[in-house]
Amino acid sequence: MAISPRDAFSRFPKGLLSVLRRLDSPNKIQDYLDKGLEYNEERDGETCLSVLEALRQGRAHCIEGAMIAAAARLYHKKPALLLDLRANSKDDDHVIMPFKEKGRWGAVAQSHFMGLGFREPIYSSTAELARSYFELYYDIDSAKKTLREYSLPLDVRTLRPDWLYSKRNVYYVCTVLDKVRHYNVLSGFPARMLRQADSRLLAAEKLLRAQGKK
Repeated sequence: MAISPRDAFSRFPKGLLSVLRRLDSPNKIQDYLDKGLEYNEERDGETCLSVLEALRQGRAHCIEGAMIAAAARLYHKKPALLLDLRANSKDDDHVIMPFKEKGRWGAVAQSHFMGLGFREPIYSSTAELARSYFELYYDIDSAKKTLREYSLPLDVRTLRPDWLYSKRNVYYVCTVLDKVRHYNVLSGFPARMLRQADSRLLAAEKLLRAQGKK
């Protein structure tokens, strides 16, 4: 179902709509996610806030940040996509908003882990883009690398439009993403043979968390 600014963004108050109006490039979107929002720690329980609710509350975790990014792209009539990065059973999945510039792919992303955020548009495919997250995708307790699969990009125009403005959680977006075709990252390479995450990177991540920033 096609979504136009008139029928989907009409529910946004002017102040919040002006936020999307300013976010007319991937760099500006990433700056807003990094500096304009708190990371949603879900202290009162799991959430999947709509774009409007995330903007109202001033907080977003990874899929909520990716949806804000997709909404900004949609508002500016540019391709708006979501891509799922699926971890093993010991870690959490991650969602990014891929974009294409000058024939190359990059990504906007919200994460509380260093290295799982923005990607410059230098990748030849979304598969290559997804694999760029592998070395930095690890479980902080075990130091094991945990990224296992990536999805095809999902065009958000195929979603029900209430992911933009619902007052309720829009968990169905997670369900839809989970059903999109996924591809194995390891391509048959045994997970038991993977080296642990770089010890210096792990130490830096733990230091950052000890300072209270996630």
